[in-house]
Amino acid sequence: MPEGDTVHRTAAALDAALRGGRLVRLEAPGAAGPVPRPGTTIVGARAEGKHVLIGFDGDRWLHTHLGMHGSWRIGGDPEEPVPFGRPGTVALVATERAGATCRRARIVAFLGPGERRRHPTLRQLGPDLCAPSVDLERVERRARALLDPATPIGVVLLDQRPACGIGNVWRSEVLWVCGVDPTTPLGAVDPHDLRELYATASALLGRNLGGGRRRTLPEGLAVYRRTGRPCPRCGHPIASRRLGEQARTVWWCPGCQGGGR
Repeated sequence: MPEGDTVHRTAAALDAALRGGRLVRLEAPGAAGPVPRPGTTIVGARAEGKHVLIGFDGDRWLHTHLGMHGSWRIGGDPEEPVPFGRPGTVALVATERAGATCRRARIVAFLGPGERRRHPTLRQLGPDLCAPSVDLERVERRARALLDPATPIGVVLLDQRPACGIGNVWRSEVLWVCGVDPTTPLGAVDPHDLRELYATASALLGRNLGGGRRRTLPEGLAVYRRTGRPCPRCGHPIASRRLGEQARTVWWCPGCQGGGR
């Protein structure tokens, strides 16, 4: 699934291509909500956590969540065919000078005036860790208030309500950097250490906003998808397991992060 850094890069590219243009085509078969009309001005694109929103005059929005396999592609042909896909998973937005197509998204929907602020998912998102500054004390308070103290910290980091932007790659990498066992209960994580986890996530996401290969270390990632290979810090074989109700795989080093059993 695209993580916060990837989604922010996508939104920035859409913003550069579409901002200020007048809509000449907007097609999103099966998408719910009020569709802006041709001639409407596009006011910009933005990322909120892992969500991409394209804004139109009058506080109207095209809301997409890319899920595991979705993507936006920017091109210069406003006459490009509508992407093929299931209803509610594809979209085409075109101005007189540029076009953009969305494929295989998990969510494609239109939001009318005021609906973005009332949206049941968007309004619950915590502070965006890709932002230039993050209130870490607020993030910690939200994590403690919203989640059971028994929740493994590896599950907490994927929850977008305390703070948004962390996905499976950075979840594993952040825990490795901070030397924390992914199965540690939230209630057992010291307040300073919890803030440090989110600060590290914010730093790694911010460092990778420029694109290119994701890096925790100069040579690349430390533990993600490296099962059985030596830990870059202590040399112990990296382990992996499924964690939480969603059974997403987490990677960690039992040697310098704990056993994770």
